[in-house]
Amino acid sequence: MLAAQTENSNRPPRKIVEVAREIGLDTDRILPHGHYIAKIPVDELEQRKDKPDGRLILVTAMTPTPQGEGKTTTTIGLADAIRRLGHRTMFCLREPSLGPYFGIKGGGTGSGRSQVVPAEDINLHFVGDMYAVEKANNLLCAMVDNHLQHGNELGIDPRRIVLRRVIDLNERSLRDIIIGLGGPKHGVPRRDGFNITPASEVMAILCLAEDYADLGRRMARMVVGFTYKGEPVSADAVQAVGAMQVLLRDAVHPNLVQSLEGTPAFVHGGPFANIAQGTNTSIATRMALKLADYVVTEAGFATELGAEKFFHIKCRTAGLAPAAVVIVATAKAVAYHGGFRETGGLGNLAKHIENIRLFGLEPVVAVNRFADDNPSDLKKIIRFCEKCGTEAVLAEHHSLGGEGAVALAEAVLRVVQSKKRHSLRYLYPLDWPLEKKLDVLARKLYGADGVELDRNARSDLELLNKHGFSSLPVCVAKTPLSLSDDPSRRGRPSGFRVNVSEFRISAGAGFVVAICGNIVTMPGLPKVPAAARIKVLPDGRATGLS
Repeated sequence: MLAAQTENSNRPPRKIVEVAREIGLDTDRILPHGHYIAKIPVDELEQRKDKPDGRLILVTAMTPTPQGEGKTTTTIGLADAIRRLGHRTMFCLREPSLGPYFGIKGGGTGSGRSQVVPAEDINLHFVGDMYAVEKANNLLCAMVDNHLQHGNELGIDPRRIVLRRVIDLNERSLRDIIIGLGGPKHGVPRRDGFNITPASEVMAILCLAEDYADLGRRMARMVVGFTYKGEPVSADAVQAVGAMQVLLRDAVHPNLVQSLEGTPAFVHGGPFANIAQGTNTSIATRMALKLADYVVTEAGFATELGAEKFFHIKCRTAGLAPAAVVIVATAKAVAYHGGFRETGGLGNLAKHIENIRLFGLEPVVAVNRFADDNPSDLKKIIRFCEKCGTEAVLAEHHSLGGEGAVALAEAVLRVVQSKKRHSLRYLYPLDWPLEKKLDVLARKLYGADGVELDRNARSDLELLNKHGFSSLPVCVAKTPLSLSDDPSRRGRPSGFRVNVSEFRISAGAGFVVAICGNIVTMPGLPKVPAAARIKVLPDGRATGLS
C-alpha cells in the first residue's frame, strides 16, 4: 500500500522530488521549476522502453453544457481514488489556456477537493510551454513573410497562405486582419489572422511527436501555403524548422506536478479539442504508462469529439489502447439536453454509451454530483444506465476528494481486470477516401443522415486528394454542444446532415481538419469576462482566479 494514500487533501503539497521518488524517478535527473514543478527529461522514456506498460483509462463525457461537466475533476478524483486503493497511479492532463481562463470557462486544473497543484502557476505561465509553441509558430509565420519580401523564390501565392499567427488570449479583433501595410519596406500586404495558441498546428505536433527527432520531422512537413501553381509549400522549404526546434527544446519534456492528495501527474501540451486532437502529449502518456500501474487521462468534450480523436488520432499514432473508458454525466447536462426522457438528455447519454461500444470498449458512467443536484435526478440517471446495461456510479470527488470516487475506481478496475474486456477497434481504415471517413463518423457517432460538402469544401478536398493527403485521419471541428453541427439541436437529434464548409491540412500533425458549422479558432471574450474579477491585493496575493 502506498504510504500517502489515506492522507487528506488539506496538507501542503509535497516537494516535487518526493513526488518523483514515488514513481521511481532519479531525483538527480529531474529538472525542477521551483519546489512543486519539474520537467522530466524525455530520454527517461527511452530508458524504460523495455518495461511493460501500465493500464490506460480514458475519461470522456456526454454532450456538455456550456460550463462543462467536470471531466478534469473526475480524472483527478478517479486517479486519487485508484491510488487510495493501493495502486501506483498517475494522471495526465492538458495545460490550460489563458484564453478560457480569462474568458468564461475558468482554469483547467479541476476544482473542489479534486485539483492539480500548484493551480495558480499551472493556469497562468506554468513552465513556458505555451509561449514556446506560440513563438515557434510565429517564427514560422515571420519566415514565410520574409520569404515573400525577399523575392519569393518559391512562388508562394500570398492569397493561399494557410498558416496563421497565434496568441494565447481570446481576441476576436485579430481573427481577420491585413498585414504588411506601410510601403515596400514593411512587407508584402496580404490578408492574415490569428488563432488562439492551442489551435496552432505546432501544438498538435508537440502533442503527437514520439520524440525530439520526430518533432522536427513533423514540423518540416507542415504546409504553410500553396504556390501560384497550386503546389504545397512546407515549413522545411522556408528553412524555419531548426530554429523552431530550438524554441521547443525544453517544451518537449513532460511537466510533473501533483493533485491535492499528492497523486503524481503530468500536465503537458494543450491542443484544442475541435481544431486538433484535444489531449495531452503522447510523450507524457507513454512515459506515465512506464512509471505507473494505472494512468488516467481525459479527452476534450464528449465521445463523438474528444474520445473519437483520442482513438483515431492519438491511439493510432502513439500505439495506445485504453483498458477502460469513463463517461462523465451530470443532472445539469441531462436537463440541458431535454430532461429525463429517452428523446432528451437521457437519450443523449445513451448515444454516448453506444459510441464507446462502437469502438469495442465497455464504459462506466460517472454521475458527477453537484451540491445543488436533486437526489431523485441522480437516481434516474443510474437506473437508466442499468437499463442500458452499463454500470453507473455516483461520484462525489469534488466535495470529498479521492474518498468520494472510490466506488467509481472499483467499478473501473472491475472493467480493466475483466476477462471479457474487449480491444479497441477503429471505425475506418486509413485508406478510405476522406469523404467516406467523415461520412462514417457523422452517421455512426453523431446519428446524422450523412454529410454535405459546400463548393469550397469540395475544392479543398480535390486539392488534398491531388497532393496525397487522403490517407490521413479526419479531425472534425464542430460545436461541442450538440451531437450535430448545430448547437441549438440538443438531446439526441435525428434527421440532419453535417455541413462541411472547409478542409484544412495539418500535414505535420498528420490529419485533415473538417470545418463544420460556425466554428472559430480564435474565441472572443464574453460581455463580462472572468478577467474583470481578477485583482492583486497589496500583499501581492491574487483574487478572482478560481
